Amino acid sequence: MSGPFQLVPGVNPCCVPSKQRLAKLDFSRQMSATRQAARDGSTDGMVKLDGGPFWMGTEDKDGFPADGEGPIRKVTLDPFHIDAAPVTNEQFREFIRATNYKTEAEQYGWSFVFQGHIPKEKADRTVPGTEWWYKVNGADWAHPEGPDSSIDARLDVPAVQVSWSDAQAYAAWAGKRLPTEAEWEYAARGGLEQNKYPWGNELTPDGQHLCNIWQGEFPNVDLVEDGYNAPAPITAFPPNAYGLSVITGNAWEWCGDWFHPTWHLTATTINPIGPPEGSEKAMRGGSYLCHASYCNRYRVAARTKNTPDSATTNISFRCVRDV
Repeated sequence: MSGPFQLVPGVNPCCVPSKQRLAKLDFSRQMSATRQAARDGSTDGMVKLDGGPFWMGTEDKDGFPADGEGPIRKVTLDPFHIDAAPVTNEQFREFIRATNYKTEAEQYGWSFVFQGHIPKEKADRTVPGTEWWYKVNGADWAHPEGPDSSIDARLDVPAVQVSWSDAQAYAAWAGKRLPTEAEWEYAARGGLEQNKYPWGNELTPDGQHLCNIWQGEFPNVDLVEDGYNAPAPITAFPPNAYGLSVITGNAWEWCGDWFHPTWHLTATTINPIGPPEGSEKAMRGGSYLCHASYCNRYRVAARTKNTPDSATTNISFRCVRDV
């Protein structure tokens, strides 16, 4: 990756020459200061968070070092509003009707659907290395599993088959923006310092399922012990202490930042944002397809990425608004 945020190959970030490090910090602060604020949107259905300092990231052994989850660092945020729930099918439909917007999946004429949700004879091909994803013609936000499916009975379920570009368009229409990774993690933690999950450190306290993830043998056997084998309604599980529902599991949530595994090592810790350019956008929260055997990224510090035009049945989003 090019640009002023490129780390010197083979050099530990803590040992980057001071002038180069200061230049990176200054560049990052400028980017944070010039970030486009969004203050026009309604705060109905949003939660106001005070911001301030919190400990971001993790060095947990269950994490993925290559994802850049650590090191743990103190980050300070300004106050902001965040949607109490992901944008639902009903809300996204309102946006489409008001704007006649065409999502990227609609423009392409197809999108990816998980193998357990379609007859395989209706799919064209799989993705090498992730053979559980099938290319389905006619799959889009209104027909998540293909033309024979509908959102009519799931208006209170997070909108999926929505790319980052689609989510960004919705946020702009609503007078809001997508959260930074720091804002998302602060909100997801619900005030709990360095816990794995929004509710604590145990995945199923007293045997209770508190999020929608995979149980069984992925990708062929889902025991559905949490009650859902697809995105669940936004009220399916108790909210975290900040009042945010389905913030982990269920469906990934797009963030505004470009993804980079080491950018944060030299970036400002005051209202940090990702690098100014990149090829993939950050996603947070995990999904109903996450399983401990290969992807336990339903932890609040976990992160991953995808290209801005990607859309699947397990990617959603929520918005934020500046105070």
